[in-house]
Amino acid sequence: MENLYNKSMEQQKLPNATLILVFGILSIVSCCCYGIIGLVFGVIGLILANKATKIYAQDPDLFTGINNIKLGKTLSIIGIVLNVLVAIFFIWIISIIGWDALQNEELMRERMEEYFQNMQ
Repeated sequence: MENLYNKSMEQQKLPNATLILVFGILSIVSCCCYGIIGLVFGVIGLILANKATKIYAQDPDLFTGINNIKLGKTLSIIGIVLNVLVAIFFIWIISIIGWDALQNEELMRERMEEYFQNMQ
């Protein structure tokens, strides 16, 4: 029993475990911001998760919090994929209606109607 108590006292939390989890969540939540902000959060979360995983792999008995690292890494990957898809979607929309139409609702409506009429 004493050995278990000493072992738990020696364990440290992995660096940035909570931050990695927060970055993973933020990368998914902020995917509606044209795919740029969420992409930044996802990449930073993934980089930090890889560093923490390497630290954990050196001595697994010394650290706790690997579950947060794994979950944050998974969320960061999902966030990166979502943000890339959103960025591609916005690039596609801009290529169809043009940058100037994003600021003018009437022009946007006209160009969208033209696009859908040409599809038929």
